[in-house]
Amino acid sequence: MPPVSTPFSFVLETPPAPPEEARRHFLAKLSVETDSADLHLDLERGKPGIVVVDVRSPEAYAERHIPGALNLPARTLSESTTAHLNKQDVLITYCWSPGCNGSTKAAARLSALGFRVKELIGGIEYWVKEGFPTQGTAPQGQAVYPERPPR
Repeated sequence: MPPVSTPFSFVLETPPAPPEEARRHFLAKLSVETDSADLHLDLERGKPGIVVVDVRSPEAYAERHIPGALNLPARTLSESTTAHLNKQDVLITYCWSPGCNGSTKAAARLSALGFRVKELIGGIEYWVKEGFPTQGTAPQGQAVYPERPPR
């Protein structure tokens, strides 16, 4: 009887990290990211010390933003444009979607200015997909990116 060969595994081609190394990695990731559900719950509960920052253009902000969010476009961040912010607060940056890195760039700039920062994963797109409220001219619940018909 021929030996049974085990099929190749793309998942295991690179072995998983040892548990303690994986734990450190995931804690580090959580220290710089948050999700819509956790942010919404903290905002709903009135948790102090959290400031939401929409880093998109003023036009995009006017159309739709997370209630209470400040509009500080990523490219305008500087000591003077952030002077009114408290460095003890945690700033939560967001932009359009997972395909947009504006909030990552803004988080890097804000960190360099001495702020504590987390990035909202999924941006406004996933905030809306979760069904959370927005402010602005766009109708509540309207998709950020409408579905395209198949070609």
